[in-house]
Amino acid sequence: MFKHILLPTDGSDLSLRAAKLGIDLAKTCGARVYALHVVAPYHTISYMAEMLAATEITYTQDATARAEHYLAEVRRLAEAAGVACSTEYVFDDRPHEAIINTAREQHCDLAVMASHGWRGITRLLLGSEVHKVLLESEIPVLVCR
Repeated sequence: MFKHILLPTDGSDLSLRAAKLGIDLAKTCGARVYALHVVAPYHTISYMAEMLAATEITYTQDATARAEHYLAEVRRLAEAAGVACSTEYVFDDRPHEAIINTAREQHCDLAVMASHGWRGITRLLLGSEVHKVLLESEIPVLVCR
């Protein structure tokens, strides 16, 4: 059925539960998984270039360390289940586009994502990356809540 499942993760407990579900599904289907974490690039305006460079370096180091931590957790779960797992983190302002592009580039045939269930003004202000992926994805998307 499915051969290569994309598991986007933001490091939250909910996305980790979605990753577990995706790994269980992969084990059942004999598929492999590809975990992805999208990091927002550093943006700021500063009047001192030295401050900007130091802050950007610190941000990038911290964001990379967090991404590695989140992806290591998914790798650990996949290894425990006996499922082949590759991981990657990317820097992108538009997580939904990074997810869709990764699915295409890695030839994934399913994405398993968590929905945070935001409603009202929170959803309006923050948007829903899952919703954007659902609208633009070329592959099926399994949404977990």
